[in-house]
Amino acid sequence: MTVHTQPRVNLDTQFPMTIGGDPVTTADTAPVYNPATKDIIAQVPVASRADLDAAVAAAKTAFVTWSATPLEERQAIVAAIGDRLEAHAEEFLALLTAEQGKPRPMAEWEVYGSVAWFREIATQSLDEEILVDDSERRVISRHTPLGVVGAIVPWNFPILLAVWKIAPALVAGNTIIVKPSPFTPLCDLKLVELVQDLLPPGVLSAVSGDDDLGKWMTNHPDIAKIAFTGSTETGRHVMSSAAGTLKRITLELGGNDPAIVLADVDPVKVAPQIFWAAFQNNAQFCNAAKRIYIHDSVYDAVRDELVKYARTVKVGNGADADTQLGPIQNLQQYEKVGEYFDDCAANGYTFALGGEIDPNAGGWFVPVTLVDNPPEDSRLVAEEPFGPILPLLRWTDEADVIARANDTIWGLGATVWGQDLEAIERIGRRLEAGTVWLNEVHQYSPHQVFGGHKQSGIGAENSLHGLAEYTNNQTITLNKARNVVS
Repeated sequence: MTVHTQPRVNLDTQFPMTIGGDPVTTADTAPVYNPATKDIIAQVPVASRADLDAAVAAAKTAFVTWSATPLEERQAIVAAIGDRLEAHAEEFLALLTAEQGKPRPMAEWEVYGSVAWFREIATQSLDEEILVDDSERRVISRHTPLGVVGAIVPWNFPILLAVWKIAPALVAGNTIIVKPSPFTPLCDLKLVELVQDLLPPGVLSAVSGDDDLGKWMTNHPDIAKIAFTGSTETGRHVMSSAAGTLKRITLELGGNDPAIVLADVDPVKVAPQIFWAAFQNNAQFCNAAKRIYIHDSVYDAVRDELVKYARTVKVGNGADADTQLGPIQNLQQYEKVGEYFDDCAANGYTFALGGEIDPNAGGWFVPVTLVDNPPEDSRLVAEEPFGPILPLLRWTDEADVIARANDTIWGLGATVWGQDLEAIERIGRRLEAGTVWLNEVHQYSPHQVFGGHKQSGIGAENSLHGLAEYTNNQTITLNKARNVVS
């Protein structure tokens, strides 16, 4: 297999789809907005059903040779994709900020994290296991690729969460079609276009479109698996649609992550940690801490330090050097977050900070807002706002706070904070969540499994567990007695 060293395309203002190795445009297009200014920054193709069928057909054809390509070659190509992304990091950093809104430090976390993910996933493999090998029989357990994978990517981390799907799918021997979010399609379209010279045509394609495209993918008879990251509500629709063809699915869905703060914390030291646990990426983060349970004995002090720290954080256009938090990414989410502000105001809840959205702001900006001890059954506590409005809640009894933390349909992540390491681990082990961080948060690794409990998802991403999600199990048995055929 020939691997070229120079890209066929430049990072310019054109954002075609990629189907069968070729750029594809459409007469029907959709605008992409900069959320900090509400300006249209690009137009992207809207795929037809025929476009999707063409991408699937190309991927199905390419699968025959790609799946038979030696693992070492597939791994080398996946690592080379990471190298290509790194070589164009500056362009992708600017593009990511323009379409998603995140400031430079958060964009660097995503772009360079994506480079690392490509390289590290490229080192992984699922070895054959010999279960029996004696004079009579050999029994081997192995992993085989699935076929064509459909990746449906969200708008909060459009590059990284695409990579979490692309890299293991390709290493495992599958071909893959990426559908970026219609709100943030630019980086994904450009990345797929930029690496076509590294791959046989059809192995990695990208199609852009509206909600219809997602439905076409989830029920397409020749797509073997859907890897989806998004809301729990949409995840239910994906699961239902995929059931018709019994597709394999990986669903990474919503969360309502609790943070439990013990009585022995230093309020001054813990406040910045809690703040960024909740507000990183402007709280547009499935793993954001969304309910902060603070022991009653330190509640006032921690609340006041959170307010004090929050006042130092600059919200603005991610293109500005001093910006720490950007805007809400799209109008639909901006309006949804506004509903929680309205609900808190209508119910007379106390705002420790913020509480009023300026409708005349230049972009979809929402102020950092802290709500002082709202009821446990309030919408803000029970639901997932996915924006910078955070409830602070009191607790006194350990068993009670664990029960309150677990009283949710979600189970994605959780954090516990305190000086008593035995206590925080004891509490952490009782929390119903896929990832529990103790005195830290948002620590991820390509070699560390990630997935949700309850309605936060099905399946896993990252680590060998995540790689296995892109394979079938196969058992091969060999009877060594030749007299059965002679």
